[in-house]
Amino acid sequence: MLITNSSIEDLKVIFELFDGAIAYQKRKGYELWPQFSRELIITEIKEKRHWKIIEDDTIVCIFSVMYNDPVIWGEKNKDPAIYLHRITTNSDFKGKNIMEVIKHWAIEHAKENNKEYLRMDTWGNNEILRNYYINCGFNYIGQQQLQKVEGLPEHYGGSLLSLFENKIKK
Repeated sequence: MLITNSSIEDLKVIFELFDGAIAYQKRKGYELWPQFSRELIITEIKEKRHWKIIEDDTIVCIFSVMYNDPVIWGEKNKDPAIYLHRITTNSDFKGKNIMEVIKHWAIEHAKENNKEYLRMDTWGNNEILRNYYINCGFNYIGQQQLQKVEGLPEHYGGSLLSLFENKIKK
């Protein structure tokens, strides 16, 4: 498997994967992702913060990286960290330890960028997903209720999140 930056040509598949993830969330009765805007994803692609994992010619998984995330992490945002967001796996590859691949890549990416932490969040009420991330080696550090912030997408405001943080060993 190869991890590389997504390209504009990947947009159709990226949004198919998002749609598949939302359909899965509906089937399972989980909180739903919003429909992410094309502009958001295009910006991430242009800024080389949107990634894909490919095997042969198939996009196995997509995810985004941020280098600061003050809305979710508040004071901790001052720490040098990378933040994983919008991880979406092609349903044909579920159960193939893709999250382990992402975690190992993200740790190396953090080291290359002189970051001290790897962080991520997920819906606070999704105990199954929280336990999955713990089993993948992410350190669960608790929950946080987000406040509504004017000018930010609606899904940020008022959400209960589970937070994960791994210290990067040099």
